[in-house]
Amino acid sequence: MALDEQILALSDKYLPLGREILAETVRIPADYVDRPIEQGGDPLCGLSNHEGPRLEYLKRKIVEIGAVARPEDVFFDGFGNLVWVVTDPDDGVAPADKVVIYLDGHSDTVNALRPRWREALGDGIDAYTGLTDANRVDWKRLQKELGYLPPRDQWQHLLFGRGSADQLSGVVAQVIATKILLELKHEGALRGAIIRSVATVCEEDNDGAGPMHIVRHQLPGAPPELIPDVVILSEGTGHATHGSCAIYRGQRGRMQIEVVVTGKSCHGSMPWQGRNPLEFGGAILAEAAKKYAKREGFADHKFLGHGTRTASWAKLDTPSDCAVPERFVFRFDRRLTVGESPKQAVKDVEKLKAVKKARAAGLSVEVRVPTYDQPSWKGFVIGNAQIYASWVTPEDHPAIQCAVEAYRRVVSPQIPKKSKTGNLRHAPRVGRWTFSTDGVGFPVPKNDKTITVPKQKRWLVSGAFKHPAMFGFGPGIEENTHKIGEYVDLRELRATIALYARFPSLFAATRG
Repeated sequence: MALDEQILALSDKYLPLGREILAETVRIPADYVDRPIEQGGDPLCGLSNHEGPRLEYLKRKIVEIGAVARPEDVFFDGFGNLVWVVTDPDDGVAPADKVVIYLDGHSDTVNALRPRWREALGDGIDAYTGLTDANRVDWKRLQKELGYLPPRDQWQHLLFGRGSADQLSGVVAQVIATKILLELKHEGALRGAIIRSVATVCEEDNDGAGPMHIVRHQLPGAPPELIPDVVILSEGTGHATHGSCAIYRGQRGRMQIEVVVTGKSCHGSMPWQGRNPLEFGGAILAEAAKKYAKREGFADHKFLGHGTRTASWAKLDTPSDCAVPERFVFRFDRRLTVGESPKQAVKDVEKLKAVKKARAAGLSVEVRVPTYDQPSWKGFVIGNAQIYASWVTPEDHPAIQCAVEAYRRVVSPQIPKKSKTGNLRHAPRVGRWTFSTDGVGFPVPKNDKTITVPKQKRWLVSGAFKHPAMFGFGPGIEENTHKIGEYVDLRELRATIALYARFPSLFAATRG
């Protein structure tokens, strides 16, 4: 119990440090987005493949605050992920016999929509610098925008800004937790464990790209001390109704389905001379939406929920706004639950009546899965098909049971039994995500022989894939992510830090 109490004390002691690092991590793009490119500016700073300045800051800070034992223990891998490693070399356990725990959080954000924050919420709040003047904020509008906002007398605990909930606070929790683990290694906090903490890149554009690089380019042929026994995803696990900081043990998969409708362009005054891909493509979109509304062709799963499909992106090639366009390209975001396959999801679009009608009218319609071809901030092109696997870790797996036990030891004591303060709950809640996470990057084909996984690591087999045990625990409410007014409750940051610091020794003890 002494370790529990020390972790509780240090998670509280270092919360101000966590707030300071998080505020700066959110703010950094403000130095670049409005600066001319020739002067070192970057209008996309902070977004996928533009994480460099943020990660350089975190790398320096990790060394400065003692979140690694040596400066060489934090580095960038070939993809651009920031990696830092902590362990206790004097615990008497050989590296090959230790449990390997990955902490994973993505460091990129979606577009800040900075002008919209001020237009909608007032000029007392900014997407990068956060709350600057509470008296100049439209709090009623803010409450309307968000899925959950604590009562006003608790707003001193909130930190606003793009990425605060998705997922920069999770990455900062990883940083502070590794600092605490090193400080408490003589108390057994790291006994029998290796922590490989990763701030990944390109997740928003290409879910799981960071872990994909690890699995494809680092783990094949790697020794046991690099192969994960468990992955803890620091993506936000809060729900506006059910409570924040839950333990999430699964998620649906997802994919992008791209439809390319090519017609024949002509002058808009003589549309009979052309074939309009926008009109025929619009019919495809409308039919697809009706099919989904009726749940025709979509499976359901008791735990993960039902599959979904929604139009998510479009591009029109046209000579002008007074012409029949030449080509219309659009994409569906397709969430895949258990029992659904990418192959069938593509077929379901192919067999829409509107697709057949467009082809019969002389237009070309191609239905395909796009490949992600953008280089990371380090210039690496991963080139994966945009299909992302679902995964589930059984509730009785030791990783989930240890997460529940860690919660009871170092999170529950922070919260009164009958209180809903900060939307935290006294008792641990086990659930699943609605959206996708970096977890999709860890599954590999179950027949893969390139990665040697010792039996004691207890990897799981799910359908055609195998993967380490995974679960999520992180600050942030799912419904608040990607919205203007995004915030994180710092009491959730404290809880996350504490659980990350308590889990390793509990889990290592299950190795026997």
